[in-house]
Amino acid sequence: MNKLKMFFWHCSGANIKLLEKCPTDSTKYVGVGATIFFTGLFAALAGGYALFTITANPWWSVVFGLVWGFMIFNLDRYVVSSMRKKGKPFKEFALATPRIILALLISLVIAKPLEMKIFENEIKGELSVMEQELFARQEGQVASRFTSQRQQLVSEIDNLKGEILAKENRRNELRKIAQQEADGTGGTGKRNPGPIYQIKKADADRVDAELQELSAQNNALITQKSKELRELDAEMKGDMHELEQSKLDGPAARMEALDRLTSESEAIYMANLFIILLFIAIETAPIFVKLISGRGPYDHLLSIEEHSFFLQKTEVMAAANSSVKGRSEKLADMEKEFVKKQLDVSLDNQ
Repeated sequence: MNKLKMFFWHCSGANIKLLEKCPTDSTKYVGVGATIFFTGLFAALAGGYALFTITANPWWSVVFGLVWGFMIFNLDRYVVSSMRKKGKPFKEFALATPRIILALLISLVIAKPLEMKIFENEIKGELSVMEQELFARQEGQVASRFTSQRQQLVSEIDNLKGEILAKENRRNELRKIAQQEADGTGGTGKRNPGPIYQIKKADADRVDAELQELSAQNNALITQKSKELRELDAEMKGDMHELEQSKLDGPAARMEALDRLTSESEAIYMANLFIILLFIAIETAPIFVKLISGRGPYDHLLSIEEHSFFLQKTEVMAAANSSVKGRSEKLADMEKEFVKKQLDVSLDNQ
């Protein structure tokens, strides 16, 4: 237990020698260190899984996960250890605001891959739907390339058939008129195939000859254009057959699938929200622990230690300046005054 406590103390970034003098702060920094450690651990799992979805290589995923987790661990450790308790809550919160924003960003980055792992089964189902939709769009794009040409051929074939049908209807109408003239049910009303009947029959025969000529001409064109239409359909089917149904399995596709799921299902939306909030709470916990906790013995000892270094630094600088000023007494008045001013400015800037 003592080794575990020391390990979490190191994770918290605290000064071990000073912390050993403050047993009342021991538990607090064990908790801070444990939170930082597990945040780094979650980051390693999330980073490794995110790379695994891209490369499917477990070894590279493990290496990347360890590097990513150590980076997040080191960043959190620095952020928490660099915060100082001064007994001024509002000022401390203002100073900690950039660190809180950074913690929020880190928590979102860590949470997203783990969210995709938690909802993996639901995401796989949604990815299948997305693949079908993508394939349908690809088929539509292929078909659209042939639509105008195909419509033109169909229209031309229909027009040619329409011309034949119109001429055939005209011939049938003239034959009917001639027949009515012959049997007395129309025209002059006389039942006698006389000269008027012959004229009307000649008109029908002329139109019939035109129909035969038009049919021969248009049927040849219809046969040609029907062949072009079949070749066009065969080419379109060939292009569609060559289409390969895309396999969506990358991080971007998974995030899109998760976004669609959360927009369609309130239960998944709420679960996803709570996961994000959980990681935000985990990531920001060390910072808020530092902010809400009172100024303990460790903080006082740390202030004394840092103040001692500051005083020592001031003393050494003042002694060095005094030595230089003493040596400058041998210089001319103008140079001596210049040296003193430079030293004073240098000391003020410190």
